[in-house]
Order: sequence, then C-alpha cells, then structure tokens
Amino acid sequence: MRPTQWRRSTHVVIGVAVVLVVAAVVVVAALLRGGQASDASAIPAAPAPATANPGIKPVSDSADKPVPDKLAATLALTLADPNLGAFTGRITDAATGEQLWTQGADVPMQPASVTKVLTTAAALHALDRDARLTTKVLASNRRPGLVVLKGGGDPTLSAAPKGQDTWYRDAARVSDLADQVMRSGTKVTAVAVDVSAFSGPTMAPGWDPLDIDGGDIAPMEAVMLDGGRTQPVSVDSTRSKTPALDAGRALAVALRVDPATVTVLPSGSDGDEIASVQSPPLIERLREMMNNSDNVMAESIGREVAAAQGKPQSFEGSVRAVLGELDSADIDTSGSRLMDCSGLSVDDRLTAETLDETVNAAAGPDQPKLRPLVDLLPIAGGSGTLSNRFLDTDAGRASAGWLRAKTGSLTGTNSLVGIVTDASGRVLSFAFISNNAGPSGRTAIDAFAATLRSCGCST
Repeated sequence: MRPTQWRRSTHVVIGVAVVLVVAAVVVVAALLRGGQASDASAIPAAPAPATANPGIKPVSDSADKPVPDKLAATLALTLADPNLGAFTGRITDAATGEQLWTQGADVPMQPASVTKVLTTAAALHALDRDARLTTKVLASNRRPGLVVLKGGGDPTLSAAPKGQDTWYRDAARVSDLADQVMRSGTKVTAVAVDVSAFSGPTMAPGWDPLDIDGGDIAPMEAVMLDGGRTQPVSVDSTRSKTPALDAGRALAVALRVDPATVTVLPSGSDGDEIASVQSPPLIERLREMMNNSDNVMAESIGREVAAAQGKPQSFEGSVRAVLGELDSADIDTSGSRLMDCSGLSVDDRLTAETLDETVNAAAGPDQPKLRPLVDLLPIAGGSGTLSNRFLDTDAGRASAGWLRAKTGSLTGTNSLVGIVTDASGRVLSFAFISNNAGPSGRTAIDAFAATLRSCGCST
C-alpha cells in the first residue's frame, strides 16, 4: 500500500474513533439528565461512509472515433508547414487497429531514437520484466592472485561509494563486489576484465565517434560504469572511450591493487565465482531508456534480447533479435534496416507503419505482453524527453498530459511515436517521421501531433 493511501485510511480510523467518543459523551450526558439515553434520537446519526473518487478514470469504450475525411482536413493546415520537410506518418484507432490517416507510411525513413520503441517492445515480448543482469568476479584457476571482473552486459554498475548517488537508480556497486572478494579470503595481486559476453565491433555503422565526447554514446562493452559516463551524476558528462578498462581499474582501486596494471582479456576466462552483483530489473532499465532516451541502455537491452534468442550479443545479433521478436508479435517489419537498437545511427531506416503497428499493438487488446510500453512513453509536458515540450502554444498545452510519445532527434530529423486521447475520449496511436526538416522542425511536428487532441473530428 502506498504511504498516501495509508495516511488516508488512518484518517478514516481516527475519524470513526472520534465519532464513537462523541457518541459516548452524549449517552453519559443523557443518563445524567434523567435516564433518557435509551432514546435513539439522542444519539447523532453515523456519518455517511467514505467513498472513493479516483483521479484516474478509464477512457470510454463507446467514444466515437474520428472520421478519416474530417481528420485529414483538420491536419492539412499543420501538414503544410515546410519545416516538416519530408514527412511520413500514420494514425490508427487503438481499440480496433483501423487506419485513420496515412502519408507515405510504407516509406523507410531515418527514425532516430523512436527506434527504442521497437527495442522496448521486443524486450517486453522476449524477457521477464523482472530480469536482471549479473556482473561477477572470478578467482582465476590459472594464475593465483588474479581476479577477473566478468561483464554480463549491465551498464548500470557504478564505482560510487556507498551512500553516494549513482546515475542509475538502485545500481549495482563496485564496492559491493570488492567487499565480497575480501570476505572470500582471496589474496588479490592483479585484476583483469572479461568482456567476452559481447562480440563484434564496439561502435555501430553510422555512429559518430564525436558522440562519445558529446555524451551520447560509449563503445559497447560488456561491463562499464554508469553507462560509460566519466562524471557519473552530471547530465553533461562525456563518455569514456575505454569503459571496460575503467570498470576494472575501479575494482582494482577498491581492492588496493595498482589500477595501472589492469588488463582486458582477449578472450573468455574461467575460475571460481567469488562475488556477484545484479542490475535493476528490466522494467526499470526500460523506463530509464525511454524517459531519457539512453542510447547505451538501448544497446545493452538489445543484446539481452539477442542472448535470449541464442544470437550473438553484437549489433547485428541484437538487431536481428529485436526484429525477430516483432515479427513473432505479428508486427510488420518490412522496410526496416537497422544498424543498432538505439536509433543513433544515421544509416537506420524504419517505416511509420512499423512504428505505429508497434505502439498500436501495445495500446490494443491483442498483445498483453506489450502493454507496459504505453506506461513507459514520456508524457507531453510532464516527463522524460517531453517534459519541456507541448507547453508553448494553446494547442500544445491542451495536449499536455493527454499525449504520450517517444521522441527522436538527429540533425534534420524529428520523430514522434505514441498515443493520444482525442477530444471525444478515443485513444489513437500514431507515428510521425520528419527528415530534411527545417529550423523549427521539432515545433512543427509537435504542432501536428497536438492537433490530434483538439480535433473534433468524430462528428
């Protein structure tokens, strides 16, 4: 039970107790006045029972859906904004899956970070929402005194001391690993790092190496600290070019071993497990990825899906695994060409149809495994990458709280994929992609999406 609920129920109990005390005083007073306490009229009537009035109410099943012709006419004005550039999209009724509006929805476009919608859906379809990733320390069987930090793909591991904030909530800590190693009685003289869980290149085709210094990505290695951030709790932190080595050095420092001697092993290692820590559950990592558009987290989760399918934990393996999961969920992925699972690559291509089908499946009745995706979408004007958007115009403000979407942004590209409750109370899913956008392309795509909330297109 939530604390606020507990307080409310306590107030009810206290209130009833007070009423009982007052009633008792009235009875005693009546007895003292002449034995009239048996008269029921002398006792105040009990208060009316408390009734719940929830602030969140379900949408109506009988709300009218928009008429396609009226919807198209209403959208025409914002669609004419040249800042949208090359624009494709699709709008669908969430309850029935009926397509209500489309423009070039089958044309592959550069999607940017809305790619994470596919990664999230694939993870929800393939994995348990409570799944965790494990980072281990092994005592080498071949070299006495050597311990090996064996990465399991968890990007949340942190070197922050106990009691100090980490970038990711409830992150595993190097200090916990070090404590377990010391309690094992192992005499440590050297530290190495095993990154063999991941294979292939550490940077995807279409990634700009400058994005490491820009803080958008780190080389994908099977163990890293705070998603590869060099300043763990800074939003503007650059990322490390050697994240696995950094993690090994942090463990060495905690074990009082010279960090300059740490090595990254060229292949897998064996040994006895003497320490382990676990990541936060999948659902919390997905929430972090979607709200903050975390590229490292997306690539890590893509590899988790690949591992579940027995595919290599590489860029190629994770992309094949994600698209394979969507195919098995009856989502059409034709036209998809992905280099990564985050959407950072300029070579990625997706269609609005695939993106809308994915979020429509989550909002509709036929794919219950995908349902949490709806809750993970940022809220317009309220959370994540939409917290400061849809607040600058009357139409935008009218959409705040009613529209939820994943955002995407690259140079010349803006995208939105999500759901909105329209003025009649009907839930619609949508996917919009704008390439070669003008200087106010983001404002233009927000204005287009906001029209869905205010459109009186059902009559």
